[in-house]
Amino acid sequence: MGCVFRREIAKRLSRVLAISEDELVGLIAAVPVKKGRPKADFHLPVQELLERDIIASKAEPKAIVENISRQVRSDGNICVTSAPGSAWLEFTIRRPLLAQIVLQRVSTDGACYGVSHGLLHNHISQKVVVEFSSPNIAKKFHAGHVRSTIIGNFLANLHELLGDDVIRTNYFGDWGLQFGLLGAAFQRFGSKEELEKNPLQHLFEVYVRINAATEREPSLMEDAHTFSASLEMGEPSALALWEHFRALSLENYSQLYKRLGVRFDEYDGESQYRNAVHEVVSRLRDQGLLQISEQGTGVVDISPSQDMSSYATVTRSDGSSLYLTRDLAAAIDRMQRHRFDRMYYVTDHSQELHFQQVFLTLQRMGHSWANRCQHVPFGRVLGMKTRCGDVVFLEDVLDEARIRALHSMASTDTTKVMEDPEETAEHLGLAAIIVHDFHGDIRRNYQFDWDRVLQRRGDTGVYLQYTHARLCSLEREQETQASNNFDPECLHEMPAIQLIQHLMSYDEALHKAWMELQPRSLVQYLLQLSRLVSVVHKQLPVKGSPSQVAQARTFLLCSARNVLACGLNLLGIRPVDRM
Repeated sequence: MGCVFRREIAKRLSRVLAISEDELVGLIAAVPVKKGRPKADFHLPVQELLERDIIASKAEPKAIVENISRQVRSDGNICVTSAPGSAWLEFTIRRPLLAQIVLQRVSTDGACYGVSHGLLHNHISQKVVVEFSSPNIAKKFHAGHVRSTIIGNFLANLHELLGDDVIRTNYFGDWGLQFGLLGAAFQRFGSKEELEKNPLQHLFEVYVRINAATEREPSLMEDAHTFSASLEMGEPSALALWEHFRALSLENYSQLYKRLGVRFDEYDGESQYRNAVHEVVSRLRDQGLLQISEQGTGVVDISPSQDMSSYATVTRSDGSSLYLTRDLAAAIDRMQRHRFDRMYYVTDHSQELHFQQVFLTLQRMGHSWANRCQHVPFGRVLGMKTRCGDVVFLEDVLDEARIRALHSMASTDTTKVMEDPEETAEHLGLAAIIVHDFHGDIRRNYQFDWDRVLQRRGDTGVYLQYTHARLCSLEREQETQASNNFDPECLHEMPAIQLIQHLMSYDEALHKAWMELQPRSLVQYLLQLSRLVSVVHKQLPVKGSPSQVAQARTFLLCSARNVLACGLNLLGIRPVDRM
């Protein structure tokens, strides 16, 4: 594993520079694998040592590199190989030793490879709450919610891999004026018979009708306010209708989460805090933080200079609660129940101001733990349409992906015979959607393109699945199982060395994903891994090679498959064995 070599390199540099090893380890990185001959395995930019005041020198970085290179001890295992005139310190590991250490570590660490002995091995276990998905009940799961669901699932998976105690929270939108509008819509346009046939589709239709009707008759909004007020006061018939809608929604959502392979530890909802909000407002009033605006709304000054240049609205003019007030109550409740070290809110970037107001209000209330709360924003998906029309629901997207994957499999000559092609197509479709989504910066909007999503070649989820299935096929074809009792001297060719170098840097991809709270570094790592596997597969055949060579190459490819499978699972993708 790379950390073993980083530590040894840091030890040697420490003796020369009179700096602690710990200051140096994090600066030593694996050299990215590129086409051409194998480069050095690790490098360290001298400029970074200067900028961080780790070393003090007025000499040019190139001269510093030459000076340090002369002093650092090289031996048969680790050599300083900085090129003349380079501003980087470069180190090369003896090839058989590199292969032996990296591949055996992949084998012994299993699912914990990249963490147990990587850059994150000193991570201190924490309690982490991840709030994600959070659809509005009584509405079909809109395709827009897929980003929150898969990004939140990735973050939860990553923290669990690090050994954190993770609470996966789904916080339903099941209260407030929007539900008052739906209640009024069902009372006016709803049908019990249609509700039983297709609950969420019918509720969606009546919701569309009430929105169109309010444009013609704005007075209908009074009905929404009336129904919302009935809920706030606990009126039995209104609550019964709300509970029925909620139960129908949960049943539908649970089926979708099963398809996505996503689980939750707790299901919360805004309604859970409909009484607690009164305590929050009372506390704000008692602390002298609650002010009444000219419009009669309750507000809290959150401006740095306390001049009301920015404020958070916590009650309507009639005293009823708002989404923000319920978020305050939910955060306080979660701290009391979980004593979390970190809490993430995974929503689109349109809610950035909202969460700034939530966190600042919590701070004004005296909750020092507010700085443990963090909004993880993401951009929107543009151009996502299916054959069903312009209004895109997640169920339609998953069905479309499965159908397209089935069609692609049927039209490809290399498709293997499998027990359940529908299930395989389901996993391919989901992988395609997730990788397409995670490939870039999640904070940006991106254009969804069905033609690109399901391509077998290129930077796609289908390509990753194809690589995994191909490696599984190779393992099945071997007469003997891969063993870590292999001869590393047999892995001396450039494609093998580059694949080993890349496997060594897996911990860096994980570390970057953790630092950025983004999956893109992991996706890019897995795509490069698949490309390198393809080169090895073409240029270094197993079949027909001498037994020792075949055994070493098989073990190398099995190691690559293990890392690929770990990465796919971390992204929320179930690897397929055949396709």
